[in-house]
Amino acid sequence: MRTIIFFLIALLIAQWNNALVAQERYEEEVAELTTLKEKIILQEKEALKSEVERINERLEDDSITAEEAKVLKENAAKKRALNIENRIAIIDNRIALLERNEGNVLKERDELSISSDGVGISINVNDKPWHIFQRKEPPYDRRTYSDFVFAIGLNNALIDGQSLEDSPYKVAGSRFAELGWSWRTRVFKNSNFLRFNYGFSFQFNGLKPKDNQYFQVVDGETVLEEFEFDLSKSKFRMDNLVFPMHFEFGPSRVRESEDRIRYSIDKKFRLGIGGYGGFNLGSRQKLKYTREGEKVKDKLKRGYNTTNFVYGLSAYIGRGGTLLYAKYDLSPIFKDALVEQRNISLGVRFDL
Repeated sequence: MRTIIFFLIALLIAQWNNALVAQERYEEEVAELTTLKEKIILQEKEALKSEVERINERLEDDSITAEEAKVLKENAAKKRALNIENRIAIIDNRIALLERNEGNVLKERDELSISSDGVGISINVNDKPWHIFQRKEPPYDRRTYSDFVFAIGLNNALIDGQSLEDSPYKVAGSRFAELGWSWRTRVFKNSNFLRFNYGFSFQFNGLKPKDNQYFQVVDGETVLEEFEFDLSKSKFRMDNLVFPMHFEFGPSRVRESEDRIRYSIDKKFRLGIGGYGGFNLGSRQKLKYTREGEKVKDKLKRGYNTTNFVYGLSAYIGRGGTLLYAKYDLSPIFKDALVEQRNISLGVRFDL
């Protein structure tokens, strides 16, 4: 009998203790929610203040009229007022739910925490977030855009003392390709006419010698020599990693709304002038010929005494993402050459 009474007393004490803990947790949660309402009002007021400051800056810069500024401010105030109303309603509903159920809203082993980061409200149950209100502010002014760059065209070499017509390389057979990524950043705050275009690219410059010739290194100098068999193919390629930089000029289309401004150069004239610098990653030569009735393919990957550090000038002109592209290496193709040669390329570039 004593044992039964002891367990009954212990059970009553446990229930009473749980009730106290639940009540205490309920009061703490209500207090936290009440404090959160004050934070919400302060956050929205600060956000409204920032929007009004941005509108005033645009008004001072004469990018909008006084009437447009007035409309933008009124719309911003309405939006922030609705944000406060909606976010406070969520908190009030939560408090009402707690009061109606005397704080016993969650399961016995659930743990509740509520947080607000200025862009939304989340309730964490057992360390798992449940977003009951999430508002992501888009950037008002996007100044930097990025593109995948692909270029292809004809490649050749300018040789000291010779014209391009006397080049020892085939015009149609010598080609180049370029793959890379570029970023385009507006230079001035309220104008997109001038942009700074920068990034990285892999360049593949190819040369096809004429007259059954191929490249050989003789006494430390890379020269063209006639091959002992009839060549069906002779191709030399240099692979470079470069970092292009251009100043880009051209008009753009402005798309402006209440909470953002964007500049589009789609189908607009573009002119870029600049250059590039980088490193030679490797050089290789491919030869195809027939020897004693047998077809032979030689792939020779060697240094060929090519310049390690490459740099040059480049420019493009066109409309939208399709551009006429030209580049010229100021660095010679081969080191220690008696007659210097420099790559020159002309082709089409696509900014995708």
